[in-house]
Amino acid sequence: MKSYTIHFIRHGLTEGNLLGQYIGSTDLPLADEGVAQLENLKRLYTYPKAQLYYCSPMLRCIQTLRILYPEAQPMLVDDLRECDFGDWEGKTAEEIAAQDEHFSEWMEGGKAVTPPNGESGGAFMQRVCASFERIVESMLRSGMDSAVIVTHGGTIMSILSTYGLPKANFYDWMTESGCGYSLRITPGLWMRSMVAEVYDTIPPREVPTPDDGRMVIDLAREAADRAYGKKEGK
Repeated sequence: MKSYTIHFIRHGLTEGNLLGQYIGSTDLPLADEGVAQLENLKRLYTYPKAQLYYCSPMLRCIQTLRILYPEAQPMLVDDLRECDFGDWEGKTAEEIAAQDEHFSEWMEGGKAVTPPNGESGGAFMQRVCASFERIVESMLRSGMDSAVIVTHGGTIMSILSTYGLPKANFYDWMTESGCGYSLRITPGLWMRSMVAEVYDTIPPREVPTPDDGRMVIDLAREAADRAYGKKEGK
């Protein structure tokens, strides 16, 4: 049976990332360090190519796609945007925690907590998941069997914690800038259970392992620990 592949790639570093700030709706460009990092990754690894290219409309994502795929003609998808952090935009976790007693509850996944003047976790999850479902359904209808999606860390974590196999928590799907995951969608399984196999990381793992999916999760956790420390991804 024909299968479909979707490659998620997180945008490159911005100044906000380098400062440890929560940047969602703020339309920051890539930092010079981010551009250099992406260019270096492109020299070292072969990024997967595809028939379709989707991209968040935020400048940092568009610039990332242009560096990694200069010939691509991306489709900009508004609902792939990062969460709007409202009054928390541009602040570090330490700054927010000092000002808002509900921040720690939000970090633990408190569904009733919404960033002041921002987007609730439930609304964000519903928005990005509905967008992903539309992309998958469009691919199934058209027969186009490969796509690259350049988007944000929170968007990737939301989608994979909802549809990804093996099952893992939201923060388990953290990934570093310029990196991501490859998914395989089998139509019958998608129609029946709406799940997708996460079969590799981007860049791909160097040492072949049994294809049971757990190594992907282990690599994701290691990358998150190196990049952010526990539960500090954005």
